[in-house]
Amino acid sequence: MSLDPVTALLKTSVRRSVHTDLRGVWVRGPLPGGGAVLAPNHHSWWDGYVLREVTWVLGQGYRVLMTEGQLARFPFLRRLGALGTRDLREAVRAARAGAWVVVFPEGALQPAGPLRGVQPGAAWIARTAGVPLVPVALRVTLRGAQHPEAYARFGRAVEGPGLEDALTRELAALDAELRESDPEAPLAGYLRLAGGRVSAQERLDLPGRALAWLTGER
Repeated sequence: MSLDPVTALLKTSVRRSVHTDLRGVWVRGPLPGGGAVLAPNHHSWWDGYVLREVTWVLGQGYRVLMTEGQLARFPFLRRLGALGTRDLREAVRAARAGAWVVVFPEGALQPAGPLRGVQPGAAWIARTAGVPLVPVALRVTLRGAQHPEAYARFGRAVEGPGLEDALTRELAALDAELRESDPEAPLAGYLRLAGGRVSAQERLDLPGRALAWLTGER
């Protein structure tokens, strides 16, 4: 089904932002094959955009719960799948119909770091809809390249009481991978789902090597 012009323009704007301001989007883990509630940490402004980009690449339906205050500031995001906290029944229907429904269990944007508690909304929607509840660790971080990189680590589905521990484990594992990796190389074991902006040093790499070869400085 084709999008109306306003929605199409918004989609283009969001995707352009992801592709020009990030180096790329990488994912790892068992991605849900149908309707699910995704429960990610929320430590970056980019989080909703990153997961929306993943669903666009995969052709997956998408909804994301936002606070009523945020949605009042940015009502146009409803066109891209945003729901308010009073729209829980609509979130349930969307999950049953096969969409990924993103619910940030910390409740609001938090400083980067460890998980800051879990609220019950994500588990309630998953249980009511009869779909998997999936912890997702997210990090948007500046490493060895010029532009930030986005990583999403999907965990295995859990029951509601196990969400906090599962999400804490996934986030700790992702942070460890980031600490222990070569900052100039993408994390091993992650699939790049969306390309992004090439850094200056990457654009200069091939000409630099060619010049070194020509001048005998290799």
